[in-house]
Amino acid sequence: MTGIYIVGTDMIKFGRFPERTVPSLGAEVALMALDDCGLTMQDVQALYCGNLGEAGSGVGQRILQLIGQTGIPVVNCANACATGATAFREGYIAVKANMYDVVLCVGVEQMGRGLLGGGGAAGVETEGLIGSATMPAVFAHVGMEHARKYGTTFEQFAKVSVKNHHHSTFNPKAMYQIETPLEQVMSSEMISYPNTKLMCSVNVDGAAAAIIASESAVRRLGLMKRAVRIRASALASDPYSPRNLVMPDFNGATQLAAKTAYEQAGLGPEDVQLVELHDCFATAEIVHYENLGLCGEGEGGRLIDEGATAIGGRIPVNMSGGLLSKGHPIGATGIANLYEVTTQLRGEAGKRQVEGARIGLTHVVGMGSSCAVHLLEKV
Repeated sequence: MTGIYIVGTDMIKFGRFPERTVPSLGAEVALMALDDCGLTMQDVQALYCGNLGEAGSGVGQRILQLIGQTGIPVVNCANACATGATAFREGYIAVKANMYDVVLCVGVEQMGRGLLGGGGAAGVETEGLIGSATMPAVFAHVGMEHARKYGTTFEQFAKVSVKNHHHSTFNPKAMYQIETPLEQVMSSEMISYPNTKLMCSVNVDGAAAAIIASESAVRRLGLMKRAVRIRASALASDPYSPRNLVMPDFNGATQLAAKTAYEQAGLGPEDVQLVELHDCFATAEIVHYENLGLCGEGEGGRLIDEGATAIGGRIPVNMSGGLLSKGHPIGATGIANLYEVTTQLRGEAGKRQVEGARIGLTHVVGMGSSCAVHLLEKV
């Protein structure tokens, strides 16, 4: 069976751009991804755009107005924090189905300041009655439940933030590139125990893009040298459980998507050398170590203590700095994770390069019930 490949990808430096529009950010990164592989809009046969915010409808079409309207079909996607990865997957499926040879996938977002997901909490009928559905509260609950079952400590959760902020110092495209010692993380403002302010993802503006191509197109265009093969693309929602009647199952969707991706690729977690996962809060990263099979159930705290997921460790996680430091522009996050792993597999990650990496995994999860997992392979 012929392969499907990422041939071009890039992301803008995440930050705050109040003077810009969402389409202009998307247009900028689309051109960057095209430049990365030496293609133009005339080579692109479809556009898949991910955006969740208040930019209005037709963001993909408005991007094309800025970089060249060619009459191609445009699909706009919104799928919580999995928005960008969903747009990418739609592009992958279309190429795999032989509908197109070359497609462009863009994820773009401008974020407000303050509470992640704060805009939707007021519409939750149970808010304040049986708890809170705000994201800091939900992921505090995730961490506390892990602590109850396995003895995971506040310090272990805080070490995730220390690690990811350290990794970000090697990533010039991250919003923050600063060290945050353990004491600073643990003593920063408490948002929702055990997550302090430095253990929460950063709301930023950002955009990322990727060009997906069929193997025939890659060979015809002479792009195989820097191409990265997409070995698996999986999307899942919560599996059925009678316990899911109140809260989303933040474990089940990831476990299901990971299982599907590993089966598609004929690989296991032991074959992966690099992971970019959805560390929207420090508690989430430790839980997802287990959900992705990087360690056994209840062993996530030990993994962070041993330094296994840090640069130079057995299975480096979030070398980009993760959502905690690189930033979390919701619609762009999934493709930004794919950009990081592609850059690593190309051997182009500079000081944060994971030496010898051949298989990388990306993971995003939105609202607990929308999870995307991709496996990429060095050619």
